[in-house]
Amino acid sequence: MRLLLQFPEGLKQQALAYAKKLEKDGNEVFVSASPTFGACDLALDEARSIHADKLVHFGHAEFQHVDFNIEYVEYRVDAPLAILEDSLRMIKDARRIGLVTTIQHVHQLEDIKKFYERNGKTVLIGKPYGFAKARGQILGCDVGSAATIDREVDAFVYFGGGMFHPLGALLNTTKPFLVVEPFANKVEFIDGYRSVYTGRSRGKVLKALDATRFGILLTTKNGQHNGNLASILKRRIEMEGLTACILTANTFDFTSLENMREFDAFVNTACPRIAVDDTDRVSKPLISANELMEVLRMKKELASMRAKG
Repeated sequence: MRLLLQFPEGLKQQALAYAKKLEKDGNEVFVSASPTFGACDLALDEARSIHADKLVHFGHAEFQHVDFNIEYVEYRVDAPLAILEDSLRMIKDARRIGLVTTIQHVHQLEDIKKFYERNGKTVLIGKPYGFAKARGQILGCDVGSAATIDREVDAFVYFGGGMFHPLGALLNTTKPFLVVEPFANKVEFIDGYRSVYTGRSRGKVLKALDATRFGILLTTKNGQHNGNLASILKRRIEMEGLTACILTANTFDFTSLENMREFDAFVNTACPRIAVDDTDRVSKPLISANELMEVLRMKKELASMRAKG
């Protein structure tokens, strides 16, 4: 069988070993060298171009059904739980806690839940919106496991590594948010980032008020392509007498976007985290669809005030 293997950045160092193992089993093996940002970013074009019989995607659970033969190899990690003891003093005043993690540690949620319950906590594990597959699991674009229980808890506990996943959940909830990183041996509240990112969003909106020419980013990635939204936003911008153009790519290169100097602002319809995490990579405002609506609303209000004045 002809296979194409796809690894996220953190697992690419294992690509050669997997490839050689599968070759010994009689397969013809190729490895994708492109970056990947999750199961929303399958190497489908590469797989089809080399006529692969199967794409083997490592590290993530299925995101959505696609018309191709795909095997998902989830990467489960047994992280040490001793650090949970340190987290107790941080959430001593929280009676009901919401517990979230990534696919790597979903299998440990029950043990973590039992730990907190033994220490007098009521633990809630929410359901994802739909892209994530397991209760308590969060993705960069699906934080339903946190948001759906926000009103029912006193605090959240995220168990896992890095800031990417908990930041998304933080920005969609209102309660104290504790990050427990077992391998970094670190426990910290990240609530301060809410005001940072709220202020950053407001700054982008104000900066985009002078924009008259908008570039709308439309990706071809399987789980991030949103052509309908891009078309709707283009029409909405043009209804206000402004100029819009849809810009398409698989992975957006911010240096190339910077070279497109005719545009005053960019509107993201791809991964929602682009308009959160990558705004500093271009000098022009890089805004979400919701932020665009706020820009257009404020533009209309300002125009009305000028007409009256």
